[in-house]
Formats: sequence, C-alpha cells, structure tokens
Amino acid sequence: MLKLGYNHTIAASCIGYVTQAIVNIFVTLLFVIFQNQYGIDIEKITLLIAVNFTIQLLVDLLSAKFVNKIGYRKCIIAAHIFAALGIGGLAVFPSVLPSPYIGLLFSVILYAIGGGLTEVLISPIVEACPTDNKSSVMSMLHSFYCWGSVAVIAVSTLFFHCFGKEKWQVLALLWTIIPLFNVFFFSKVPIEQLTEEGDEMPVRELASQKIFWVLIVLIFVSGASELAMSQWASSFAEKGLGISKTAGDLMGPCLFSVFMGISRLFYAKYSEKINLLGFIIISGMVCIISYLTSAFSLSPVIALAGCGLCGLSVGVLWPGVFSIASSKFPKGGTALFALMALAGDLGCSSGPALVGIVSGAFGENLKAGLFSAVIFPVLLIIFARILKKKQIEDKE
Repeated sequence: MLKLGYNHTIAASCIGYVTQAIVNIFVTLLFVIFQNQYGIDIEKITLLIAVNFTIQLLVDLLSAKFVNKIGYRKCIIAAHIFAALGIGGLAVFPSVLPSPYIGLLFSVILYAIGGGLTEVLISPIVEACPTDNKSSVMSMLHSFYCWGSVAVIAVSTLFFHCFGKEKWQVLALLWTIIPLFNVFFFSKVPIEQLTEEGDEMPVRELASQKIFWVLIVLIFVSGASELAMSQWASSFAEKGLGISKTAGDLMGPCLFSVFMGISRLFYAKYSEKINLLGFIIISGMVCIISYLTSAFSLSPVIALAGCGLCGLSVGVLWPGVFSIASSKFPKGGTALFALMALAGDLGCSSGPALVGIVSGAFGENLKAGLFSAVIFPVLLIIFARILKKKQIEDKE
C-alpha cells in the first residue's frame, strides 16, 4: 500500500484551492444566465457575491475558536463536503425551493461555509508541513487557485459551447467531483498542527500589536483589489464590452487568472532574490494602472488587456501578505490565519459589492464601478509603505 507523505498533503491542499476556485468563480460565469433565466437584476446578483464572502468571513471569525478543538482533518473534510453540497445545489435548489433566487442563495450559503473553512485551513496545513522556503511554497500553493480558475472557465466555456448554456445544471453537478475526491484524499494524508497545544499566541496579544492591524488592512485591500475585477470580469466583457459569452469568459476572468497564476509562479521561483514588500508596492501601482485602463479605454481589446494586467498585479498580494504575517508572528497559529482570512474575505466581499453598487447607481455601467475600485490598490500602497517604514525602524 502506498504510504502518503507531506508532498501528498501539499497536493491535497492544491486541490483544495482548485475547489476554492470553483466556489468563487463558477457562479460568476452564470450571472448573465441567472439574469435571463430567472429574471434576477444586477443588485440581487451583487447580493449573491456579498453573501458568499460574508458567510466566508463569519466562518473565518468562528473558526479561530473551534478549529483547534475539532482538529484540522475533520474541519477540512467538512469544508469539502459543504462545498460539494453548495455547488451541486445550484442545479437542484432553484427548482425545489419557493423561488429560484432563494434556491441560489441557499446554495451560496452552503458552498460559502466550505470556502470559508478552506481559506482558513489550507495555508496553516501547508505552513505546518516540514518544507524549506515557506514563502515560495505558499505562493506556489496559491497559484493553484489561479489554475483552478482557468480550468473552471475553460472547461465551463467548452461545455457551454458543446452542450449549450441551458445545460449549466449538469455542469454544476460535474464540478462536485473535485471536492468529493478531496474528501477522500484529506482523510489519508498526514496533517500536522501549526503550533503545539498551549503555545499559540492569544488573540488579545495579536490585537495589541500595531503591525498586526497594518497587515489586516493589507489583506483586506488585497482581497478587494483582486475580487473587484475577477468577480465582474465575465459580465464586464460580455455586457460592458459587448462581446459574446464564450469570448467574454475566455478573455475576461480566464485572462485575469492566467496572469495571476504566472505572477505567483514567478514569485515562487525567484522569491529568494525578491524583496517581497517592495514587490507588493510595485504590484499596487500596476493594479491602479490596470483598473484605469479597463475603466477608461474605448477599445475592448485594451480594456481586456487591463483585466489581464490586473491579474498580474494582484497575484502576489494575498499569499505575500500571508507570508509576511506568518514570519512576523510565528506563534500566531490558527487564530492568525483565521483573522487574516476574515479580513481578506471582508475585502473579497467589499470589492465586488462596491463595483456592483456604483455600477447600478450609474445605470449598470460597469466601467464606472471598476473605476471606483481604484481606491483599494491606493490604500494598499499607503499601508505597505507604513509597514516598510515600521520594518526600517525596527532594524534601527
């Protein structure tokens, strides 16, 4: 019988991020379908996004209390079960519950619970594995969210092309295969705790550190900068730029995810030669350019190039801030990762929500919504500079 080792743990964690990509990306490809099939307006679509990430952040908050008591293995298995129920439920609940929208909402709640647990657990599970160059491994791990996103978009687009958009429920059921497989995988791989029992830094002590709150803001704006573009990229390409759904999905969120994955793999390979915080500041500058390009360009090609550039610019932000937090607070344990995920998911909810609200206020003008999201990379640069100044002061 094959003995599973820590490389298998990392492999299962990578598949966990593919599941996370299905949770966050698949439904965004269905926004226009939901509008046409169920008559759901853009404000209610915005609410679906907000509910997804609000539930995830609530799970983040609660998990700081219960994950260590229940154990990593049971929690990560439960995360994948919830994800599978929610994704598959998209195909079932709209037709069996009082209204299609309530059915969609119930599905979102289920897979959001799975997504929240996954976000809290995957990073500390990998961080606890005995590996060298933690920041490189973390960036490689998070790149699988990108490749999972590309796979979700490419396979879904191919499916719609071959079988038609009206068969989307079948595709939803097929996507449940991945989290269900990982339920089995995570039941077999070795999993270590990040810190010894009783050795973890208390939440009160974490909260008393000024640098902790700077990191909280950084992960918030990182999530907002990423999701404000990625959650609306398909709809922006299809409705804002007037191109077909197939081209919109491939050239919107798919392009975004490819460049985000390239950015993470680049950092994973050259991390020892790169100043992470300086790289984050430069990424914030590029992110501002990308949003302005998408918002103001009159050319669909250039606007989509801005979407891809955004993916490149945000790639290192989330895993980079997590790596900095882990190095600053080596005994932060599950609570640190849970609180960081909480702030990040709050950003993931706030970014797309701001775009949706502003777009609705300007007559469903997504370009206006995307322009409003420039505030997030601006804040990123400001707080990254504060952190850099703090690091210089500590060295002196």
